[in-house]
Amino acid sequence: MKLYSLSVLYKGSTKSNLLKAAYDLTSFSFFQRSSIQEFMTFTSALIVERTSQGTRASVKEQEYLCHVYVRNDNLGAVVIADTEYPQRVCFTLLEKVLDEFSRQVDSIDWPSGNPETINYKALDMHLSKYQNPREADAMTKVQAELDETKIILHNTMESLLERGEKLDDLVAKSEHLGNQSKAFYKTARKQNSCCEIM
Repeated sequence: MKLYSLSVLYKGSTKSNLLKAAYDLTSFSFFQRSSIQEFMTFTSALIVERTSQGTRASVKEQEYLCHVYVRNDNLGAVVIADTEYPQRVCFTLLEKVLDEFSRQVDSIDWPSGNPETINYKALDMHLSKYQNPREADAMTKVQAELDETKIILHNTMESLLERGEKLDDLVAKSEHLGNQSKAFYKTARKQNSCCEIM
């Protein structure tokens, strides 16, 4: 599971405007990184341009998923991830980033802003933090713990069933022993009854 790009854009009437972006391209060859970054920037802008206001969407591009959220105020964000990364966590990240961005950056700067003029430094931190969705997202963390518990419970049930077979053998033996011990008790009582000490 990997996040490659996180971008904040403004959706203008004809084109989108990149306001801020963060990239994690360490899994790519050094010589490919600049081309891949340009492609991700282009794809993010294109997706925001073609997404309606107030809409969330996921677009598959080769082995990547581009998740986009464009708010009603035309502020949009795109995260590019691999196909294994949980979609719900991506949209949680996008909403968090857009809310934080809109509180820190004045909306007057959105239409004309660019990555050099916009003062918002949290994108790199969010991209890094959300690389592990289990740690970043409480719901995913709880789901992972539930999955672990389910596996442990399943293993316990299997061992109980195995033990249950052994317990059935023990119960059958104890019933057999119970009958033998009752017979021994009766015999011992009869033997002792004839020889009472006065």
